[in-house]
Amino acid sequence: WDDADFSQGVGTTWYQEYSTLGSTEDPLVHDVEEKIEKYLKTPYVAKWTLKVTWEKAPAYPSQQDDTRTSTYQAVLTTDGNRSFALLIYQDSGMRWDYTELAAGNVLIGFS
Repeated sequence: WDDADFSQGVGTTWYQEYSTLGSTEDPLVHDVEEKIEKYLKTPYVAKWTLKVTWEKAPAYPSQQDDTRTSTYQAVLTTDGNRSFALLIYQDSGMRWDYTELAAGNVLIGFS
């Protein structure tokens, strides 16, 4: 994870909130519930979900003609008791140059 820099007018951030308490369930929320149940082997019914998308986000420090942008999402969800975060990256979409980061011990992956 690194800092995105939108100061040069490159890239966009989008978000959508899904409140499912007492309402019809959205397909995205159903997909999130299925993923949590499948991978964590636990029943899960979301009461609130937030999806944030960073589209063509340049890494800090950004340049006006930045071509090394990345597109990724974070989905936060809770059932009122437990909370989960799903991080989703576009295939071949992480194009930030890790050699230019201040930290030299960069790890890409998940745990």
